[in-house]
Amino acid sequence: VQLQASGGGLVQAGDSLRLSCAISGRPLSSARMGWFRQAQGKERTFVAHVRWGYGTTSYADSVKGRFTISRDKSENTAYLQMNSLKLEDTAVYYCASDPGSGTWKYFGQGTLVTVSS
Repeated sequence: VQLQASGGGLVQAGDSLRLSCAISGRPLSSARMGWFRQAQGKERTFVAHVRWGYGTTSYADSVKGRFTISRDKSENTAYLQMNSLKLEDTAVYYCASDPGSGTWKYFGQGTLVTVSS
């Protein structure tokens, strides 16, 4: 499985940004696609995930109400719509895949999101 993340950039606080994660192959219905982030000097943390089949989602408390994760099955792509960005959202964002085993087995390369004041 290969994951290709894109869409990062430099934005101002309050702006929006959408990240994309292209997935090689077709995930199983039981698979999850997720986003994690790692701020400089900190550990990588969970942001959100979506169940590939049913589309059910889960979010970290810090992004609830601002971020929306989705997937396009026809494009084999997962998205992270980020609204009302805050300075503390600055991080390298990684997309990840759980092929259905319950563990995050694959990570893509990161895409940097920088939020300025």
